[in-house]
Amino acid sequence: MSDLQTQFETAAADAQKLAKRPDNETMLQLYALYKQATSGDVSGNRPGMLDMVGRAKYDAWAKHKGEAKETAIQKYVDLVDKLKGT
Repeated sequence: MSDLQTQFETAAADAQKLAKRPDNETMLQLYALYKQATSGDVSGNRPGMLDMVGRAKYDAWAKHKGEAKETAIQKYVDLVDKLKGT
């Protein structure tokens, strides 16, 4: 397993144990980076207007379309490290 993958798994575990829950925008960013790192580009249809949470998640993930897995992993690790510091 690569060092970056190990850092990612550690960051994912740390994100679950943050002392303070991040704001909604940061939570969407964490979600989108995690999904891009683990599943690749967004797939499926965009949720409808009544599914506001699903739509927000889809849109956040779609912003990272085309981003390399390694780039998404590094951004996720950096964001979690920043959140742990605050």
